[in-house]
Amino acid sequence: MFKHLLVPTDGSPLSEKAVKGAVSFAKETKAQLTFFFVVPDETTSIYGEAALLQSIDPQLASKTISQHIQNVLNRAQSIAESAGVPCQLLSAVSNEPFEAIIAAAENGGCDLILMASHGYRGVKGLLLGSQTQKVLTHSTIPVLVYR
Repeated sequence: MFKHLLVPTDGSPLSEKAVKGAVSFAKETKAQLTFFFVVPDETTSIYGEAALLQSIDPQLASKTISQHIQNVLNRAQSIAESAGVPCQLLSAVSNEPFEAIIAAAENGGCDLILMASHGYRGVKGLLLGSQTQKVLTHSTIPVLVYR
């Protein structure tokens, strides 16, 4: 059975549901968890408010991003601790989140990746791509998708 789960999380509502599902699964199987947050490389990110803040005040942007990561991971840790499930917290900077997720699972000795699917379909899914789909197609470690 699975003993060490990697759980990528981004703080979104679906991701938080996946965290809760992972905690429940880990408790039942007596597995440990590693919660993982992938941070886009802020020097090359061109998306939304983060890019704007980065161009206006790089120090504030870095601090804001760090606080967000810590908040998301601390929330996941709190959920695990309240259920008595051991966990670790990790984050990494990458322009390719799926690659960072797979690398974290391999380097951490994880035997299952449990992650949310944000469910992009149609044209939006084709244009944006799905990190979950990329993990599914590139990982040699089993992947459980929470929907």
